[in-house]
Amino acid sequence: MKAAAFDYVRASSVDEALRALTDAENAKVLAGGQSLVPLLNRRLARPSLLVDINGLDLSSIRRTDGHLVLGALTRHRAAETSALVSRDLPLLTEALRHFGHVAIRNRGTLGGSLAHADPAAELPAVAVALDAELTIRGKHGLRTVSARDFFTGTGQTELEPDELLVEVRFPVLPARTGHAVEELSRRSHDLALVAVFATVTLDEDGVCAQARIAIAGAGPTPIRAIAAEESLRGCVLTPGLIAGAAREAAAATDPADDLHAPAGYRRDMAAVLARRAITRANGSAR
Repeated sequence: MKAAAFDYVRASSVDEALRALTDAENAKVLAGGQSLVPLLNRRLARPSLLVDINGLDLSSIRRTDGHLVLGALTRHRAAETSALVSRDLPLLTEALRHFGHVAIRNRGTLGGSLAHADPAAELPAVAVALDAELTIRGKHGLRTVSARDFFTGTGQTELEPDELLVEVRFPVLPARTGHAVEELSRRSHDLALVAVFATVTLDEDGVCAQARIAIAGAGPTPIRAIAAEESLRGCVLTPGLIAGAAREAAAATDPADDLHAPAGYRRDMAAVLARRAITRANGSAR
């Protein structure tokens, strides 16, 4: 199937892109196109206008004020192979290795993946796990939205139709932080049936000072398992304590039955993967 007819404009500036988005009744932003183009070809998306932003200067990775700031047009592969990201946000590096195949990661963009808001995708869950902040530009200027508030439903975000996601700010992980990604998918590099993203930060005595746990594929948005995190804080992590936190994490999910897996299976696997992820993150933090 081919895409329905649409108009096309290649923006040469953010202002030009915003004007095009404002003027059109049903416009879509084209970044890497790895999510949007299949939807166009299956006619699940039928915009009147495509605003191509690939010519904009929104691809960069820099460290500032304790944050790693990635431009919205940063390609997945560029982030995955960045020494800066590997040093300061190794959870992101590991997560991106699960994201499609290399050819897809060469074209796909961080901003496009976040704006597409697939609850089974890795990047939205990593952003939620790491308390990322998303910078959005519209006709009234810039605004910042936390990742936990950005995702509002399957394929739905806080982005207005005439706004553009321009960058993502990740707080740099502190010393003695371990990380892990545990993912179950039907085939390697497919979207996750369920995936768990965890970090554990230990103090000098080996006590858990902070834990972060996010789950993909088990609800309409990425899920932050706050109760599970709290159950670990201030404790030396034992297998029994980790197993209890994993059950807490699974209890926070809200999976649905679909043709790939029943809800109960996803919830059970969330517990299994959370136990593995917390255990591995704790081990690598030492």
